[in-house]
Amino acid sequence: MRIIKGTFGLHCIVLAFSANAGASIKMQGSIIETACSIDVGSRNQTIDMGSLPLAAIHRDGQGPARTFHIRLVNCVLARQNPAKPNWQYFQVTFDGSQSQGLFQVDGQASGVGLQIQREDGEIAIPGKSLSHQTLSIGERDLSYNLRLVANKNALIAGQYSSHIRFKLDYE
Repeated sequence: MRIIKGTFGLHCIVLAFSANAGASIKMQGSIIETACSIDVGSRNQTIDMGSLPLAAIHRDGQGPARTFHIRLVNCVLARQNPAKPNWQYFQVTFDGSQSQGLFQVDGQASGVGLQIQREDGEIAIPGKSLSHQTLSIGERDLSYNLRLVANKNALIAGQYSSHIRFKLDYE
């Protein structure tokens, strides 16, 4: 079963009109069978990478790591359909624009990309699943490091941003 999370979720828009005009509510969502829920605070994150001197990237080839977490909650192993086997594993995939095996940055900065590394050292390749991990009942905190890494292009200072999505697949 494939569950896509990160920039998706339940969106509610309330439109208010004058008392005589009435009101309406637009909602969307989904009911899915999944092993875990993703904590609301983990779904849409903004990570401030700070300012880094160009010379530091040139010297070290990368910037300092910034840690972020994805928290899984309400994890269960049993499926709704008892004829199906229990959930055992999950895989996380990070996806977004890529360049030279790194997550691409947009803006004036050039010669760098973003790298995501799992706490055990495994590096995320854009669009490819990280190795599977064993599911357990309850809660789990997944920890990752995000860092700016030099690529083969000329280094140019400037502002940058990136949009990276993640999804979890359960087996």
